Amino acid sequence: MKTVRQVIASRTGPVHSITSNTTIYDALVVMADQHIGALLVIDDHKLNGILSERDYVRSVVVSDKSSKTTPVSDIMTTAEHLITVSPKNTVEECLNLVSTKRIRHLPVVEAGKVIGILSIGDLVKETIEYQQSLIKQLESYIQG
Repeated sequence: MKTVRQVIASRTGPVHSITSNTTIYDALVVMADQHIGALLVIDDHKLNGILSERDYVRSVVVSDKSSKTTPVSDIMTTAEHLITVSPKNTVEECLNLVSTKRIRHLPVVEAGKVIGILSIGDLVKETIEYQQSLIKQLESYIQG
């Protein structure tokens, strides 16, 4: 199974991020424009958290906070609660993490620097491709 490094190496786009003082509304606009479900929160090159659509629903919609004036720092998942992976982790390890921790996004950190982010969709896609490859190999082996 592939490593995280192999998965993110095939990507060409940037890692989208915001700062902790960005308003929730502005963060949501970025997510909508980029068709993504989460943004990394980075201040002074340091990963301080993540803001997801789930954070928004649980913290803003339910509590009636103002999206246009509230900073993401008020609702984001903070660094001390953030689960990250390294480029050396496997897709299988990451899939186990998102499943057991009930999360949808994994920041990829190497030597203290963010180098990517994986979504549960990315992990499922890689797993399906891996399984299809195994099936083809087994069919080829069986057919001789």
